Amino acid sequence: MYILAYDIGTTGLKCCLFSLNQQIKLVAGHYATYNLYILENGGAEQDVDEWWSALVDCTQNLIKKTGIDPIEIQGITFCSQMQGLVLVDEKCNALRRPMSYMDQRAGAEMKETENFGISVAGVNARMMLKSLHQTHAASTSVKDPLWKYKWVQKNEPEIFGRVYKWLDVKEYLICRMTGRFIMTPDSAYATFLYDSRKNKQCWSEELCRMYGVNMEHLPEIVPCDAVVGNLLQAPAKELGLYGGTAVYGSGGDASLIGIGAGSTSFGDTHVYWGTSGWIGTVIDKQKVDIGNMIAGIVGAQQDKYNYFAEMETAGKCFEWVKDHLVLDEINIYLKKMDVEHSIEAKYISLYDYMSKVVDQVEPGCGGVMFAPWLHGNRCPFEDPNSAGMFFNIKLDTGKKELIRAVLEGICYHLRWMLECEDKKVQTSETIRFVGGGSLSPVTSQMLADITGRKVETIREAKDVGALGAALLVAVGSGVIHSLEESKQLVKVNQVYEPRQEYRGIYNRNYKVFKRLYHCNRKSYQMLNNEGEQP
Repeated sequence: MYILAYDIGTTGLKCCLFSLNQQIKLVAGHYATYNLYILENGGAEQDVDEWWSALVDCTQNLIKKTGIDPIEIQGITFCSQMQGLVLVDEKCNALRRPMSYMDQRAGAEMKETENFGISVAGVNARMMLKSLHQTHAASTSVKDPLWKYKWVQKNEPEIFGRVYKWLDVKEYLICRMTGRFIMTPDSAYATFLYDSRKNKQCWSEELCRMYGVNMEHLPEIVPCDAVVGNLLQAPAKELGLYGGTAVYGSGGDASLIGIGAGSTSFGDTHVYWGTSGWIGTVIDKQKVDIGNMIAGIVGAQQDKYNYFAEMETAGKCFEWVKDHLVLDEINIYLKKMDVEHSIEAKYISLYDYMSKVVDQVEPGCGGVMFAPWLHGNRCPFEDPNSAGMFFNIKLDTGKKELIRAVLEGICYHLRWMLECEDKKVQTSETIRFVGGGSLSPVTSQMLADITGRKVETIREAKDVGALGAALLVAVGSGVIHSLEESKQLVKVNQVYEPRQEYRGIYNRNYKVFKRLYHCNRKSYQMLNNEGEQP
């Protein structure tokens, strides 16, 4: 059987065709990009028609490339960016450009709603306790979709008055394909309006009332591995697919990347390094660490949760270095291409070249450090004002040192989040490393050295989200019995052991790294908070 899986990222999507018999195998893929619109007021938006155009382009090219008859595709599934806000009318027309998970303009709305009386982490204590009781988490980030919803309610009342349903990214695309308005439990949980208690698992009327959310805006909740509906004839014609193909509920990237990594048993830990980055550990009971901004979130597996710590920009930092420090300036000129999402690069890429350059620099970069907070941060501190920095530059510091410092800075932050998780749960001694960052042996070894953990990478590291989505179809169609069983289909291709000779230098630098934010927090606020006066 064949499965068509779409990986919906921040700046582009991948369309992947998998075959599934005794093993699951990527047959081919195609990639297309769209825009991320960063606004001066902290907004971050995208365009639904750009998503759809990329989806059509990818699908048509993939079918042409493989020559497969679309009737052989047994299921359509998604792995998607999460915590977006797509407001639609009764016909699934978007009423405004979707607000990305990176959107942080709703600070005033969050403060007006939560920041009064006795507070914990900036949230009113009564509201915090009520939310913790029902969701084992709380909305403490201005980037949460709840505040995007409240921002539209306050600032765009004419648009808000026409809202029929509130959808997330993949849910919009599913609606456009099937005509059904749904959310999966992981997307619903990410709104912080979903009662995750085992005897509930539904939208919370009490939380909606507390936050002033119209429950009629919230769609039906369906399981991730359930068939939502069949592909309608009109979109099927556009896509070049067979009308009537089953479309699955699917899941968000935070839910499915761990599954694609093969981290599906209790205690399994994975590290993802894409545009953003995170640490995820499978747990059996929901836990929360408000101080470090970590929560046990609902995922795709029944009665299992992902203890989840996120950093806003990981691979995006390396992309920034490529664009602003490297391109055309290190004695090389290559065709410009989005190497991070390239399916079949047949020659050395600029990213590969950068990795080789980095490997020429001694670990620790002579004390040069980089803070990877180019768009604020979430864990272990929530601060939209925080920003990136290079620290301890000297006369003999060159671009090679700066490039390596960026990679080390991302790894230091991942270690910080890993150690924060260890305060509440037991993370695994061997961690699965997936996403674009894991394609580089240099980066993979660096992560092992800095965290002191054994690091495993997998064969489908770049398409790990799409792989997780395909495994949902395998379960939903009865080919395999459970998602935990699916880990037997995910193969390790490289193992990296931490090198003890670099432990001392990395431990020293790591101590300094953790001080960078605390020593500069007030300066970030003065420089980046429009309401702050010097």
